[in-house]
Amino acid sequence: MFRFIRGAAWLLAGMIATPVFGATALQCVPYARIVSGVNIRGDALTWWDQAEDRYARGHVPRRGAVLAFRPYGPMTLGHVAVVSKVLDDRRVLIRHANWSVPGAIEEDVLAIDVSDAGDWSEVRVWHSPTGQMGARTNPTFGFIYSDKARLHPFEADPALGASVRFAKVDQDMSGQEKVAPKADAPVEAPSRLAGLGRSLRKAVHEPRLDTDMRTMQFADATPSGRSLRDIIADVKRDARLR
Repeated sequence: MFRFIRGAAWLLAGMIATPVFGATALQCVPYARIVSGVNIRGDALTWWDQAEDRYARGHVPRRGAVLAFRPYGPMTLGHVAVVSKVLDDRRVLIRHANWSVPGAIEEDVLAIDVSDAGDWSEVRVWHSPTGQMGARTNPTFGFIYSDKARLHPFEADPALGASVRFAKVDQDMSGQEKVAPKADAPVEAPSRLAGLGRSLRKAVHEPRLDTDMRTMQFADATPSGRSLRDIIADVKRDARLR
């Protein structure tokens, strides 16, 4: 009983605190800066204000633009992602890091504008571990436009933190939400993340695997504001699955 209660407390704390991997995993900011060429530093929540008088800003998606997310729920420092392709007025593909799983790089995954005004002030984002759109609505500031609309390659750099590449969404999905394997995506992580990398590659073919407890803390892994009863139920279910 004590072990069960301790496990529930750990999960509850993890959903409101910085994850264990936070200090060593690749963060969204350096990834977005390299891929977009938008040379802004500091926490993601500061990018929108820092961009004033330095870069054009707006609410229309463009290739190479940075989508700046407002702090919300467990995303206390905000988030930044780079638009890789505009599908239509309400759908884009993005590239970003440290969203679904600590340090994970998700390339060309779907983001949908769900705002009433159609101004990209609220979005839903693909959640790779479950192979579907995340259930949570995420508020954003808008888009920061790079000087040149191009995407820069991202090369693994241990100095930026450990990273692992996820699969990407099929660009020819035709409105369907499916995941295609990324054959040329080796794991770029130390041995302590090797097991996580294997589970991510397996998730490409089996997107509804048992929940990794570490993913519970991130973005759309669980809705915000969950009750303690829900959390305890998750702990019990995880114990049975193991």
